[in-house]
Amino acid sequence: MYHTNNSSLFLAGTVPVFVAIILAALIVVVGVAAFLVGRFLYKKLVAGKIADAEQTIKIMREEAESECRALKKEAILEAKEQDLKLRNEFERETKEKKSELAKAEQRLMQKEDMLDKKEDSLLKKSDALEQQQKNLARQEGEIKKMQEKVNHQHDLMIQELEKVAQLTREEAKKLLTENILEDARRDAAVQVRNIEQTAKDEADANAKKIVSLAIQRCASDHASEITVSVVPLPNDDMKARIIGREGRNIRALENATGIELIIDDTPEVVILSGFDPVRREVARIALEKLISDGRIHPARIEETVEKVKKELDQQIKESGEAAMFEVGIFGLHPEIIKLLGRLKYRTSYGQNVYKHSIEVAQLAGMMAAELGLDVTLAKRAGLLHDIGKAVDHEQEGTHIQIGADIAKKYKESANVVNAIMAHHGDVEPKTIEAVLVQAADAISGARPGARRETSTNYVKRLEQLEQIASSFKGVEKSYAIQAGREVRVIVKPEQIDDAQTLFLAKDIAKKIEQELEYPGQIKVNVIREFRSVEYAK
Repeated sequence: MYHTNNSSLFLAGTVPVFVAIILAALIVVVGVAAFLVGRFLYKKLVAGKIADAEQTIKIMREEAESECRALKKEAILEAKEQDLKLRNEFERETKEKKSELAKAEQRLMQKEDMLDKKEDSLLKKSDALEQQQKNLARQEGEIKKMQEKVNHQHDLMIQELEKVAQLTREEAKKLLTENILEDARRDAAVQVRNIEQTAKDEADANAKKIVSLAIQRCASDHASEITVSVVPLPNDDMKARIIGREGRNIRALENATGIELIIDDTPEVVILSGFDPVRREVARIALEKLISDGRIHPARIEETVEKVKKELDQQIKESGEAAMFEVGIFGLHPEIIKLLGRLKYRTSYGQNVYKHSIEVAQLAGMMAAELGLDVTLAKRAGLLHDIGKAVDHEQEGTHIQIGADIAKKYKESANVVNAIMAHHGDVEPKTIEAVLVQAADAISGARPGARRETSTNYVKRLEQLEQIASSFKGVEKSYAIQAGREVRVIVKPEQIDDAQTLFLAKDIAKKIEQELEYPGQIKVNVIREFRSVEYAK
């Protein structure tokens, strides 16, 4: 029993100890775990603080670098300001010293002037001069030291700038020179381009001005006589049909013919305006056919114009052949024959050039036959002398040069070409037949009723004729008579003698030939009259 009680007591005593051991073990384990967790958290906290510290150090480093750069710039600026300040102070002090020197020199001069008067004070003044010279020498030494100091600071500043820019002085100067040259080249290129553009614009404007003036001058002389055709209408209602809806008919006719249609308030009339006589004739015939047919619409207009062109081409060819047969010459090139036919629709001073050419050919042939010369050559040259007028509105140059080029192109003889070029006296005639063509051309143009002028041109030509005659010295009065075919000049007898009247007439005639355009010839009649009057009382 006693033993049993001891066992129970033993068991009762060992159970708490075991539990305590377990609890102690658990506490140790928990403590170790807590220690490990705490250590892990501590390391993590330390690592975060280290990262924050590194970030802070990085920011502080960047700020320090920025401050260093700012300080560096400030140091450079301060050095520049110090240099400028020292320079200004040096210049100011130098100016002051120079002023003091100038004043001292002035005082010395005054004192030297007073030496003769104040001999007693010479020693005192010489001592003062010596002292002043010493002071001046000392001041000059100080100025020299200051100059050396400024130069030294300037060198230091240059060295600092070279370090900052990482360029030597020569490299910086070279780079600056290259940049200035590049900018100068760029500015020069811009200026050249602007000048070229300005010149081009001015050239375009001048060209347009010259062309417009030429057109106006040409049109003012010929529009009323040779560039206008009039087509009569059966009634004014036909104008609306010619114009068409929204102007489509008139536009179609103008586009197809190249001729301008003028429809105004003039009753029962349509005016056709254009420089090309053949096109104008095509437009006239086509319009007359459309009016007669009554069907006026764009498609019908184009069809009619094409049909009229073909018919007119055939008529031109037939007209050229008719002129050739009428004159009695053969072997002309087909293109020349067509050009002769085109002259049927060309006028000059109101005279039909086609009929004028036939007339010149016949006149030249008649005169050649009377003189026993080459009749065929005279007729051929007379017929072709104005051939250039068939295309002078299409090509550049005078009708003389154009005609000569056409004759050369189609293998006409050199004598025919010379006659064409000489019929207005531009070149010297090489054959008598060329002279006959020139005379026949003047006769055909000068005969009564051959040519007509507008009243404005007629009056203008007479005024110019009288102005030319009156422009010579010694002329008292001048009168254009015989419808402008003669100018009568009355001279002052006390200034012009009988021998001088001959030269005056030739000079007036030469100036008229150079400045005036006129058909035929103009007679210059110089009259000198001297009267002595006395009265018997």
